[in-house]
Amino acid sequence: MFFKSSKINEFRLWGLLLTMFGMGLMVLGTAGIVFWGQSGKVVAAIGLAIGLIAMLASLAIYFWAGMLSTSAVQLECPECHKLTKMLGKTDRCMFCKTILTLDPAQATITADQLEQQQSADVPTQG
Repeated sequence: MFFKSSKINEFRLWGLLLTMFGMGLMVLGTAGIVFWGQSGKVVAAIGLAIGLIAMLASLAIYFWAGMLSTSAVQLECPECHKLTKMLGKTDRCMFCKTILTLDPAQATITADQLEQQQSADVPTQG
């Protein structure tokens, strides 16, 4: 449960990891010149090339996550009552990580039962 997150946040996490990997590889590759002088230029070139590819992959993942985010279904989480985005039939809340679904066959409680629960929890004024 600790490492579970919404699908959009998972895409963003992989984009961030690729960015950090690419930048780190570029820095370490450039450090090859400092450690090995002229022969370190080969290490620097390889590190910069692979780092650039990782950065471009990161850019593609961030772009893809952004495009998915614009077409995602927005709904209010029944647990934390915050507006969250959902991809597919099941996803998790971006904030409290509650499992959400739009498929009635997979739901543990229907929308009608949830409304009845919420109306029963609200005290009446009298």
